[in-house]
Amino acid sequence: MGQQETVATSLADTVREGIGAALAQVDADLARRYPGDPGTRQPVHTVYVPGDAFAADTLRSWGDQALAALDAHAPDAGALAAVLGIPDALAADVHDRVRAKLVREPIEDLRIDFEDGYGPRPDAEEDAAAARAAALVAAANENGTAAPYMGIRMKCMEAAVRDRGIRTLDIFLTGLMEAGGLPGGLVLTLPKVTYAEQVTAMVRLLEAFEKARGLESGRIGFEIQIETTQSILGADGRATVARMIEAAEGRATSLHYGTFDYSASCGVSAAHQSLDHPVADHAKAVMQVAAAGTGVRLSDGSTNVLPVGTTDRVHEAWRLHYGLVSRSLARAYYQGWDMHPAHLPTRYAAVYAFYRGGLEQAAARLAAYVAKAGGDVMDEPATAKALSGYLLRGLDCGAVDIAEVARLTGLTRADLDALAGRPTATAV
Repeated sequence: MGQQETVATSLADTVREGIGAALAQVDADLARRYPGDPGTRQPVHTVYVPGDAFAADTLRSWGDQALAALDAHAPDAGALAAVLGIPDALAADVHDRVRAKLVREPIEDLRIDFEDGYGPRPDAEEDAAAARAAALVAAANENGTAAPYMGIRMKCMEAAVRDRGIRTLDIFLTGLMEAGGLPGGLVLTLPKVTYAEQVTAMVRLLEAFEKARGLESGRIGFEIQIETTQSILGADGRATVARMIEAAEGRATSLHYGTFDYSASCGVSAAHQSLDHPVADHAKAVMQVAAAGTGVRLSDGSTNVLPVGTTDRVHEAWRLHYGLVSRSLARAYYQGWDMHPAHLPTRYAAVYAFYRGGLEQAAARLAAYVAKAGGDVMDEPATAKALSGYLLRGLDCGAVDIAEVARLTGLTRADLDALAGRPTATAV
């Protein structure tokens, strides 16, 4: 008792040491390429607003329009549940939380668009719009009215618009620096990427800006928009999106699927361009595998069917949107695009129903795992990581509260972060 027993072995220590030395480079490569989840909040959606339409009151205006749509077409929990098929047990809580979210934080991620939503303009006009956008974003961060994440989508790196995109980005970032510095929630989007070299060019561009303004190297990241067939399969027959993540040199924050550009590039007719088309599912499956473990997050695209007009037409569009968002969530696409204020009620309804509907089961499984209590499901560490990640996402977006998670699991936020393999998370 108290003494370690001697057991027989056949291999010398030099064998183990030799294997360790041989795999040292692999170990380093795994750590570099697959750092895991960054531990920060991921927004549930991105709203795109053209550069000339963005204003100081855009976020509040979208929230007010969303509330008006909810009040006009689903004024109570029963009405919303009847339209969307939300279970009765969830209806009141989902409706109340959606309404509260639209009052408190209607937009989680806003992108001021200087690409397709803005189009070609005279240089002086785009210069002024980019400078104005920077001033408005800086002011919103200063006065506390900013969305958690805000930034711009520049024009792409193709020859015809490359110089214009670079100039707009320079004006916007310079404006932020002149106004006090880059905000923590800054997000940039690089669209229509076809070659990994275009991602490399974006990296060099940001390096040059950081050097010019005395910023820490790597301070500025960006999203890669996947909306061309070449971003999925290259001319050489190899998958491209993984090479793009590598080319970003650690700066890629997420991959965003572009529904309509990608579908059109595959020859899908306009009537059938949708998030659930087989070409969309294929592209997103490739994105998902390429991004797994890298810390690069995923965002689905959007629907262009707008909830406007008569109540019947709004309800029809809402059912479509709610179904598509729910489908994406089940497939581990936790973010998407919203194109109209009246999309916000069904975005949040789908998200809240997803997290509240599975709350008790997920909490019970996680509590049993932590307590090693067994049960009717035998979960492994990877599943515990997924369960805690699920609860953390629900907390981040306001679908669930930390008090009820603690009551159901006996765990703190820090406990959940540890189980999910996250570093210390940012505040909700």
